[in-house]
Amino acid sequence: MTRPTRFRWAWWLLAYVSLGIGIVGIFVPGLPTTVFVLISAWAASHGSERLHRWLLAHPQFGPLIVNWQRHGAVSRKAKWMATATMALCALIMLWCVPLAWVKWFSIGSMACVCIWLWMRPLPPPVP
Repeated sequence: MTRPTRFRWAWWLLAYVSLGIGIVGIFVPGLPTTVFVLISAWAASHGSERLHRWLLAHPQFGPLIVNWQRHGAVSRKAKWMATATMALCALIMLWCVPLAWVKWFSIGSMACVCIWLWMRPLPPPVP
């Protein structure tokens, strides 16, 4: 059943663009995947029931989305992957970026995200 939503096209567009960025993030270090997949699922729930169902049924994205929606939880594997990616990006920035303030602002932002991420609960065990 579709519910009437204002600006359904905008939600639809946000959902697909976010999913596209998230998929690119699988291959590009420093571009987060999880955040964009979660944004895509949220936007799809307002603008594309078909995409929303597909995301929830997806073998990789589905459990991530369900854990976030139901429990605000992030798996340990996702936390470690995000932490490793941020650490790699921090090392690349230290080596390549000439402006000190850009390096430290970016690394500080990643550190804040990392702390917040590790404060999120783990998903409940699957019976």
